[in-house]
Amino acid sequence: MSGIVELLVSRGAERRVDAPISAVACSRDGQTFAVGTVEGEIYLISVAVLRQPEAWHRVEAHDGAVLSLVADTGSGGFLSGGEDNRLVRTAADGATTELHKGRRWVEHVTSTSTTIAFSVGKQLELRDASGEKTLKVLDHPSSVTGIVFDAKGKRVAASHYNGVSMWYVQAKVDNVRPLEWKGSHIGLAIHPGGEALVSSMQENDLHGWRLSDGHNMRMSGYPRQVASMDFTRNGRWLATSGADSVVMWPFFGGGPMGKPPSELARLPGVFCSRVKAHPKHDMVAAGFEDGTVLLADTGSERVLPVCMEGRGKISGLAFSPQGGYMVFGTEDGAIGAIDLSSTG
Repeated sequence: MSGIVELLVSRGAERRVDAPISAVACSRDGQTFAVGTVEGEIYLISVAVLRQPEAWHRVEAHDGAVLSLVADTGSGGFLSGGEDNRLVRTAADGATTELHKGRRWVEHVTSTSTTIAFSVGKQLELRDASGEKTLKVLDHPSSVTGIVFDAKGKRVAASHYNGVSMWYVQAKVDNVRPLEWKGSHIGLAIHPGGEALVSSMQENDLHGWRLSDGHNMRMSGYPRQVASMDFTRNGRWLATSGADSVVMWPFFGGGPMGKPPSELARLPGVFCSRVKAHPKHDMVAAGFEDGTVLLADTGSERVLPVCMEGRGKISGLAFSPQGGYMVFGTEDGAIGAIDLSSTG
């Protein structure tokens, strides 16, 4: 990759802030990114001023770390959970509204266009799009460690100790589908077609279930814990961190069981810390512990350098819904924003 101009230099901008980055998200309309920090700030980046970092807007959203940050139910704005025990709505103009304040951290938040889900301890609460009406509260055997909706927003799954619980959002009777596997489950990803659910484990492996029949799938061999994973746009591959490359598990042709994973964008001796699949193209963004960010084509050996090392461990990555923009953050407080709309 020597001699190739980094995309951050040729078509991006960056800014250093005073706190490590904990999360990055993009609004549903693709017009605004949000970057959360461990000090409770959220930096709003309008794509209109993407390359003008002095115009990025700082909002004091939480007293303590932003633990989770996602797009709001509407076209613009964000939802965040924090160490201050609050669920906060932040509009694209920076206005904040408190939707919940309790006695424990709001650790995990996710949403669809019609439903908000957030966890506090063992409970998962579902609210309507307004954020003001509670639809139901779902209890789990231990603390919730991850939440994910299926692509249609009809089912929600929560990971916890010894497995995952899956619920129907609109069901009048809360009939849980338990997906059991002993151990500590710490994160979730669901296949875009609803074919499989995968959890990352406290140990250095993944566990999955084929949702048609509950068949167990185990994906192991990682040198590190898998902290980040994402299905590609068509569900053919599951991209994961946990090695010095992006480990890609095939979810086609009978995989992943009995099939070895592929590797993309390998940096010998440098571990991948974040992955994010491009929403429209067969590409995966990979962030590494030395601050390198790469864009890798899943169907070829082509790798584009977004930026090289020197900015700290990548701790957040997000694309806009159409994939024309990308923002990343690092544990050293670096924020990078890139216009990908004409990379070819």
